[in-house]
Amino acid sequence: MTARTIGVTEVALRDAHQSLMATRMAMEDMVDACTDIDQAGYWSVECWGGATYDSCIRFLNEDPWRRLRTFRELMPNSRLQMLLRGQNLLGYRHYEDLVVDKFVEKSAENGMDVFRVFDALNDPRNMERAMKAVAKTGKHAQGTICYTISPLHTTEGYIKLAGQLLDMGAQSIALKDMAALLQPQPAYDIVKGIKDTYGDIQVNVHCHSTTGVTLVSLMKAIEAGADVVDTAVSSMSLGPGHNPTESLVAMLEGTGYTTDLDMERLLRIRDHFAKVRPKYAEFESATLVDTDIFSSQIPGGMLSNMESQLRAQGAGDRIRDVMAEVPLVKADAGHPPLVTPSSQIVGTQAVFNVLMGKYKVLTGEFADLMLGYYGECIGERNPEVVEIARAQTKKEPIDVRPADLLAPEWDKLVTDASQLTGADGSDEDVLTYAMFPSVAPGFFEKRDEGPKNVGKTAEQMADQAAAKSDADRAVRGPITYRVSLGGRDHSVTVERA
Repeated sequence: MTARTIGVTEVALRDAHQSLMATRMAMEDMVDACTDIDQAGYWSVECWGGATYDSCIRFLNEDPWRRLRTFRELMPNSRLQMLLRGQNLLGYRHYEDLVVDKFVEKSAENGMDVFRVFDALNDPRNMERAMKAVAKTGKHAQGTICYTISPLHTTEGYIKLAGQLLDMGAQSIALKDMAALLQPQPAYDIVKGIKDTYGDIQVNVHCHSTTGVTLVSLMKAIEAGADVVDTAVSSMSLGPGHNPTESLVAMLEGTGYTTDLDMERLLRIRDHFAKVRPKYAEFESATLVDTDIFSSQIPGGMLSNMESQLRAQGAGDRIRDVMAEVPLVKADAGHPPLVTPSSQIVGTQAVFNVLMGKYKVLTGEFADLMLGYYGECIGERNPEVVEIARAQTKKEPIDVRPADLLAPEWDKLVTDASQLTGADGSDEDVLTYAMFPSVAPGFFEKRDEGPKNVGKTAEQMADQAAAKSDADRAVRGPITYRVSLGGRDHSVTVERA
């Protein structure tokens, strides 16, 4: 009997470093691995979208469109894949339909092949336009189910959502488990249900590894008929990241499944990133395994964001209170999955509730979530909190697709972007301005200075530590103690370590 080949999507070039090191990896630290990645036999290579666009212009002084074109040039044999937030594109608000069309058109033109389209609330209305735009370009539209757990989320509900996405033109279905909540049996049940219901439709499964159970979940998904799974080469895996690619290959040995990946090339990719990863140690998450996520449902990136918010308020010791509050806020909002931007919105409101009192102050984003301006959730929103949101914002709840209320904005974006110093007049620059209007002007001004690598070599880290130690000594100086021995006083000076 011939083994069934399981496709693999390698995420080292995007989600792995987004999850492990705050999306800080510089392009120059990726290029030398691209030839081996291109030839290793992956179904696709995820390399763009998500938070990379933001990080490129905010921290790395790098044009994200140039990054995409470079990947296209370096990996001519690969399907390049991106993560697209539906009507949010890569920003944090909804965009008018023509902007969505333009973004997808330009992404395809610059080299993108597979568009994994998701919505933070799993509202199909917020994914339809983006998938239709992908279809117009002739590229692959992947409809995405964000996996979460609640009293309202069921296997049958996820299967039904898959059908809605297929009706809207999705060419494949992705089951996206951003918080490592997908346990083995639900993985099997959902994938098998989709396959049994809709026939030979391609199903991709994306899991993070934070809870320690999801390599088994991938195995059960494969047994249920999953066609493609996401992994990260081992030197860029685990913790809040993903399961190791080489571990998947080993797990399938002796079974009726194979990946057909080139292990020699995988090891070269592994060795490349093993040398690169230590440069970004200061951005690394301390989380290795966290089974509390099963109760808190908090993805790793969301947890670190809440911790920083609390520390800024001098309340770092309240993190457990906030973790207990998150599921309550999530329930009041109608049980949205916790993924960008809903994770930030729910998490920040939980922080506000703990520090200021329950719903004494709503963030503008949480108020909009409660009033329907991000879309529909699976559950009913708490009517008392809806009323608080209505009173605070002086806005009425809506039940239409949020983008239907947006006026055309492309022409104004073109006009505004054209007035910025350093903007080149391209549609790509207009889109960069549209995504991040407060960050783009500074990026355009400094773009000609070239990309900046925020990673540090071992020597640089040692120099930095030494400089900090010297600075501490200079500021704090030695300590002088007065000691009494045998009835006589002595003065003792001790240098600080």
